[in-house]
Amino acid sequence: MPYRRVTRFVTAPDGTRVAYHTHSGELPEERVEEEMASRPPVLLSNGIGTSENFWRHIVANLEQDHRVVHWNYRGHGHSDEARNGDYSVQAQVDDLERVTEEMMRLGNGRPPHHIAFSMGVRIVLELYRRRPELVPAMTLIAGAAGATGSWRRGRVARLGFALMKQTVDAAAPVIPVISPMVRAFLASPLAYPAGRLTGTLRARAPRDDLTEFFFSLRRMSPEAYWKTLQGLMEGDAWDVLPSVRVPTQLIVAANDLIVPLSDMEQMRRALPHAQWLLVTDAGHAGLVEAGSEIADAVRVFLVEQGLEPASMAP
Repeated sequence: MPYRRVTRFVTAPDGTRVAYHTHSGELPEERVEEEMASRPPVLLSNGIGTSENFWRHIVANLEQDHRVVHWNYRGHGHSDEARNGDYSVQAQVDDLERVTEEMMRLGNGRPPHHIAFSMGVRIVLELYRRRPELVPAMTLIAGAAGATGSWRRGRVARLGFALMKQTVDAAAPVIPVISPMVRAFLASPLAYPAGRLTGTLRARAPRDDLTEFFFSLRRMSPEAYWKTLQGLMEGDAWDVLPSVRVPTQLIVAANDLIVPLSDMEQMRRALPHAQWLLVTDAGHAGLVEAGSEIADAVRVFLVEQGLEPASMAP
């Protein structure tokens, strides 16, 4: 799905160029920065492997009166693959920090409201740990502070998580070998029905949006994807949650098989001040399955928290 946007880059110390995109609405490119400098800023952080069309409902809702930016992780979208091979969480947080500071420099100096999906939740929480002044508020969508079940402290749970991590690490050498088959599957008519059959996609998941996602995923470096996944298995940000003092919104998909409801309920217990929205009949692709509902909820949250003028309320 095409966007009107202006793409720019920040450069990490290792030379990796990280792309960020300012959604321009109806503005001509040469007027984007000037016209948007004073608007309330919003920064979108993706899930692993996800394409920008996952944000289309939120972008459509906010781009006419906000400065909406989304950015690409290393090896994703328009960003370079990591020059030094580093896809760790800390490398991703470094990149988000640079994008946030550049967004502030080109705007009115105000840090953005962070909206994070899936993997992006962990990255934004780690940024809050490091630089809380850069995260004045956050909306966390279908993502937890660590890998699935990492908050559980029982012996069986710890063993299960360790086994899952070992499996991910052990599979890394075979990823380049099997990637042609995975890409062929993603390009086939079977990908969407398989997602429906396994329950990963709900009945209302738009086929066009998921086709675009599959296309984006099969263009991505498999090594970049897998190393990013390995990075996510290291550590977690559950210890950050008790320190969160900023307005926070949790948006949860009731039928999410990737980030299960139990993980999100643990997030709710750890963030008792957070606003909670449970979206029914939506899975991990809830941003496109229930996109309008989620976008409206984000808009209302921004108004209620005083993060934008009340005149912007829907």
